Amino acid sequence: MLRLLRQAPLSAKIGIAIVFLNIFAAIFAPIIAPYEETSIVGDVWEVFSGKFYLGTDHIGRDLFTRMMFGARNTIILAFITTFLSFLVGSTLGFIAAVKGSWTDNILSRIIDIIMAFPTLIFALMILSVMGSSVPTLIFTIAILDSTRVYRLSRAVAMDIEVMEFVEAARLRGEGLWWLMRHEILPNAMPPLMAEFGLRFCFVFLFIASLSFLGLGLQPPLADWGGMVRENAGAITFGIYTPLIPAGAIALLTVGVNLIVDWFLHLSSGLHE
Repeated sequence: MLRLLRQAPLSAKIGIAIVFLNIFAAIFAPIIAPYEETSIVGDVWEVFSGKFYLGTDHIGRDLFTRMMFGARNTIILAFITTFLSFLVGSTLGFIAAVKGSWTDNILSRIIDIIMAFPTLIFALMILSVMGSSVPTLIFTIAILDSTRVYRLSRAVAMDIEVMEFVEAARLRGEGLWWLMRHEILPNAMPPLMAEFGLRFCFVFLFIASLSFLGLGLQPPLADWGGMVRENAGAITFGIYTPLIPAGAIALLTVGVNLIVDWFLHLSSGLHE
């Protein structure tokens, strides 16, 4: 692993540094942050100072503290949601590919119905009716995102399940779950891992978008998308505050994509 990291291109090293910096902030937010997440400690929209490293927000909370806790809330929520979407989507995709016949038809038609609705409108409808609690937010986005994972995992699994080693396992009498775990999954991991990084970016941006619209994580929890919305009025006065969480969202997205590009290069078998 260390040798692989040393041989990584500069872009991948930059992406790894960005991601690890965000993970570090998310894990150690209570230690790094100088104030409590919801404490009002200054005036509205104060500038950089030794007391407030990034200034204050629209009600006088320390922006640096909010950024640290926002990293924890947003990244952890996006990771859990992406993991659940892959757990559901890849499992159903593998089942559809291995079983085929009516099982494939039924699952594919259900996925088609869900995908027929625009993602944002469907999420807004569910969250407006059921509320914006964290479990509802995770469940809604995971179900919507699992449809894309289903399509990819089914396509990959259908190419694998016609291979001779899978047919040999069938002839030995191996069952569905054994085939999925020991034959399909190991060979489908490279494209699925690359897709995991991309889907994490989409989920991360989607959560930030919902928070910006007021349907994501609710105050007083810190969330980067919500922080952009809360401080949007500062732009009118030429104050930089909303650009800081917006820049953090963009930076993390770029970092993850740099790592995904490197991983795709490794798994493709291509060389410079």
